[in-house]
Amino acid sequence: MLVELRAENYAVIDHAIAVFGPGLNLLTGETGAGKSILVDALALLMGGKSSAEVVRHGADKAVVACVFESTPGAETILEENGIDAEGNEIILRRETLSSGKGRVFVNNQPATVAVLKQLAPELALVHAQSETLSSFDQTQQRILLDRFGGLSTEAVGETYARWNDASGKLDAMVQGEQDRLRMVDLWSYQHKEIEAARLAAGEDEALETEKRVLANAEKLYAAAMGAFEQLYEGGASAEVALRAAVRNVEELARYDGRFAEVAGQLESARATVGDVSGSLRDYAEGINASPERLAEIEDRLAAIDRLKRKYGKTVAEVIAFGEEVGRKLAEVEDRDEILKSLRAKLDEAAVAYRAAASALSAERKAAADKLAKLAEGQINSLAMKVRFAIAVKSLEGQAGWTASGWDEVEYRISTNPGEPLKPLHEIASGGEMSRVMLALKVSVEEDAVKPKSKTATPRTLVFDEIDIGIGGRAAEAVGKKLKALGRGQQVLCVTHLPQIAAFADQHFVVEKREADGRTKMQVRLLDDRARMHEVARMVSGAKVTETSLQHAAQMIAASR
Repeated sequence: MLVELRAENYAVIDHAIAVFGPGLNLLTGETGAGKSILVDALALLMGGKSSAEVVRHGADKAVVACVFESTPGAETILEENGIDAEGNEIILRRETLSSGKGRVFVNNQPATVAVLKQLAPELALVHAQSETLSSFDQTQQRILLDRFGGLSTEAVGETYARWNDASGKLDAMVQGEQDRLRMVDLWSYQHKEIEAARLAAGEDEALETEKRVLANAEKLYAAAMGAFEQLYEGGASAEVALRAAVRNVEELARYDGRFAEVAGQLESARATVGDVSGSLRDYAEGINASPERLAEIEDRLAAIDRLKRKYGKTVAEVIAFGEEVGRKLAEVEDRDEILKSLRAKLDEAAVAYRAAASALSAERKAAADKLAKLAEGQINSLAMKVRFAIAVKSLEGQAGWTASGWDEVEYRISTNPGEPLKPLHEIASGGEMSRVMLALKVSVEEDAVKPKSKTATPRTLVFDEIDIGIGGRAAEAVGKKLKALGRGQQVLCVTHLPQIAAFADQHFVVEKREADGRTKMQVRLLDDRARMHEVARMVSGAKVTETSLQHAAQMIAASR
């Protein structure tokens, strides 16, 4: 649910904070106090359009931010976009500069408006007076229907993924055939050239080492033999000096046992010198200053360098390139068999998709009839007289296949007798739209017999000016429906009617005040006494009377 909403230098707001709770959260206040501005701010955080006009006069930028409780679906979206989670909360912030440019942050990390739009269906559905039905497009209409019917798109999604993968592979094979045929001669040459070289991984490094030895044979021989002479062979060699030292220390050890260990250490050093000397002599004798072998190595390295310039930075990359070219040649040779296999897999996947999509479509049509009847009754109980229907059109051609099935779901309504049913977005007013949305949501949530749905649904529902054009019993009916809806989801609603305000779980008042020659706005959470006074103000107007207070108390008591 929505935990907190903040706005700074946004429209007439200098600084406002509202901390919301579960259930029904109602916003009231005088006309023009700025109630709808808060709803617009939340819509902005759900990916709505922004402009420099929202920046408060004299400020450099407007900032709106909110905190939502996290959901598994939202965490998945964050992970897909490379955004770290922040415990059990999701923090959204959007800045709009006076120049019109803006920035988006999710969990204090830079993000995009596209990410906000991805998160919106998981977090909140905002219907503001200033917006169109973009937040309740055909995708959202389908999701709501699926939720009502307890329908899952997992099976059809899995079959679609298999079909789409097989289709992509077949298309790539067919569309790339001409290019592959044109490349066959080049691939054949490359494959033969690399294969003829008979490369071995790491070969160039070993040859470079051998080349350095052959190119410096005389220096290496002289250095090895010089070291041998100094260690072992010469009259003043280390071995001669150590042998003499050993004799002297052994003589000491005859009289003082402390030197026995020292004599052993010197004898060990003498043996080590002997071993090293032997290795140096063998190395020197093994040096073959062969100009022929040096020329052979240089030719081989030159050939390897030519291949590396053409096919890869290392011998391993050249070998890998040769293997890939060989695979492509084999694929061309085996084209008919591969195409046959791909077509068989595509046909198999298409059959599975048609079966899953057809079954889902039948379930949707049955759920659509039921939801349309329930929703029509709910809408007409809210001071409207409409006909309502849900059209489920199956696009069985492959062009209409998606991971959620092949159905187009469209909610249609007629708000006047004799008028034809039209798409929902052509409805007359925002207030009517809010009431339709409320009726739909109540119809879905109150259908207790439906199984738990696996489809996403916003945790927070926002209705602005839902009470336009209604009063009396219709207003009370709206209040009851909002209260019922609030038992399963968090609801935010802007209202002017005391009949609705009486049902609030949390009641906020939005007020304007003047300070330092500027208009400022504040949001206050009302306690029980202040709430009763606010409902009384809504009943009687500017002057609150004892009678209106008693009436307000009765309305609040009755709502419970």
